[in-house]
Amino acid sequence: MDLVGTYNPALVVVSYIVAALASFVALDSAGRIAASEGRASHGWLIAGGVAMGVGIWSMHFIGMLAFNLPIPQGYDLFITLYSLVIAIAASLYALYLVSQPHLGRARLVAGALIMGSGIAFMHYTGMAAMRMQPGIHYDPFWFGLSIVIAIAAAGAALWIARRLRRNDGRNGHMRILAALVMGFAIVGMHYTGMAAAQFPAGSICGAALDGGVSPKWLASLVGISSFAILGLAITVSVLDRRLQDRTARLAESLRMANEKLTHLALHDALTGLPNRLLLGDRLDLAAEKAQRESTHFAVLFLDLDGFKAINDAYGHPSGDLVLKSVGYAIRSTVRAQHTVARLGGDEFVILAEVDTPEDAASIAACVLDVLERPLSLDFGELRLSASIGIALYPGDGRDGRDLMASADAAMYYVKDRGRNGYGFFESSMDVGARDQLQLVQELRMAATRGELILHYQPKLKAPDGPLVGVEALMRWQHPRLGTIMPEQFIPMAEKNGLIIELGRWALDEACRQFSEWRRDGRSIPGIAVNLSATQFRAPGLVEIVRLILQSHDIPRGALTLEVTESTAMHDPEESLAILHDLADLGVQISIDDFGTGYSSLLYLKRLPARELKIDRAFIKDLTSETSDAAIVSAIIALGRTLNLEIIAEGVETEHQQRLLTELGCSSLQGFHLGRPVDARTLIDRHASRQPG
Repeated sequence: MDLVGTYNPALVVVSYIVAALASFVALDSAGRIAASEGRASHGWLIAGGVAMGVGIWSMHFIGMLAFNLPIPQGYDLFITLYSLVIAIAASLYALYLVSQPHLGRARLVAGALIMGSGIAFMHYTGMAAMRMQPGIHYDPFWFGLSIVIAIAAAGAALWIARRLRRNDGRNGHMRILAALVMGFAIVGMHYTGMAAAQFPAGSICGAALDGGVSPKWLASLVGISSFAILGLAITVSVLDRRLQDRTARLAESLRMANEKLTHLALHDALTGLPNRLLLGDRLDLAAEKAQRESTHFAVLFLDLDGFKAINDAYGHPSGDLVLKSVGYAIRSTVRAQHTVARLGGDEFVILAEVDTPEDAASIAACVLDVLERPLSLDFGELRLSASIGIALYPGDGRDGRDLMASADAAMYYVKDRGRNGYGFFESSMDVGARDQLQLVQELRMAATRGELILHYQPKLKAPDGPLVGVEALMRWQHPRLGTIMPEQFIPMAEKNGLIIELGRWALDEACRQFSEWRRDGRSIPGIAVNLSATQFRAPGLVEIVRLILQSHDIPRGALTLEVTESTAMHDPEESLAILHDLADLGVQISIDDFGTGYSSLLYLKRLPARELKIDRAFIKDLTSETSDAAIVSAIIALGRTLNLEIIAEGVETEHQQRLLTELGCSSLQGFHLGRPVDARTLIDRHASRQPG
């Protein structure tokens, strides 16, 4: 007759909880190992193996404590600790196995055999720690079944741990479910092994008699150690997960920031289109592909016609809206696989695969057609036009740089011949482009080489004098090309960033010449100099003017700075502040080209201006019957109301001279009254020597 044991249900439940916790620690550790490298991976392997081994071992001894025999029980300390070492070794091996890059079927089966045998060995070693006399008899069927369950559970654990080792939110929930299932398997193996144990009647527990560890002491040891280690492992896992989640969020934020920076580095901030850098890269790729596959592509260089006038008239915010609308219109017109880039300013480039030149011409025609449609903005409708130059690969260039240069030259050719159209590059244009580039380089050195001069055009009191002042006008005495007029080189200077330096030279030279006239006793009432829009907005303008006036000892009221109406109206408050600062220096302010802009009368009243200059466009076809006469009369009336002097420029006929005088102009200026001449000729014709 065998001894009959009983089970404590509460401890059985606790044993299952410990088994499930140990399984979760094992699965989580596998994920940590897979997500780590180097020492961190080894640390998680050791920590996870120890925690898992202690958990399985604790589950075993809690299950042993749940089993009560009608005799005193105890456990041999050495054998008990030996079984713990076996559990930890088996767990370390399991975690090492699932952390490998590849886990084939053969390795999975071998691992299941080794791990399952290790767990079974731990279990039966723990049973041997009781040192029963006579020894425990095991039922062969239940004994074999327990080993089969151990191996099957080990195989399932390895497979599940392998599948769930990625650390993400979905696998976290799956690990909990898998840990519950694995806990049942481990508990099942243990209690199947216990069912195989048979204790003959009259058996005694040798460990209890020889001073072994008592069940109560073992319960305390196992309970404290298992829950402490497993709790610590789970706590560390949770903290590590939070740290990983935070790191992942930071990494994602950094990735998004890098993507944004990359996008900003490669795209135009205003339109969102590719910029020059990205366009260059795509041009190189297109050239490589075309060379490899013997295909063709076109580069279309587009420049808006008259965009500077839009900026001057409506301001830069409105100009930006126009550019964004143009970028969107071009992008919507061409195919998705084509590249539309903005180089800056009002320059756009289209990169498109084509089979024939007609394909490129069709793209250009479609873009021009779209741009001609009315563009609705806050200040009204606007119709645009553009000049497009087309270069084809490989005929017009073998790389991106040559193709861009060719398309740019073709675009300028279109502009020179009336604008609002497109044209293909021709070899003769390349010569023109090189000449233009050389001219820009020579213009950079023109001032230092003494090639820039000023001519002076008289301004006379209506109808025919006396002289009330002169306007300084720049000329370029080119050693090879002769005299170049400002309308030929000033736009070039503005485009290439030279206008500020040229404007400063002109202002300084005009003041120097006026100072020389004063020293010679010449009666020149005053001198006027034009300020470009770029020069007017440049930082430090007021200080530059102050230094030049001081350097040449120019009296207050002698220098007049002419600012176009559109320039003065751009950003009115800022312009007003600059003009007042200039007026405080004793500089007279003249509003040039009046009537072509959109001045606010309230704003005009606040300007510290002394005179208005009627634009020559109203003078050219002036007769008493035309609408121009009514416009000029209205401007003169406005000027008188504001106590301003009125000057008409562009007077070229005696009829215009007489009519403007009758309408009430204060002063006149134009070829009919005197052409721009050098300083010596001006003095000979108009200035007398003041009495000493």
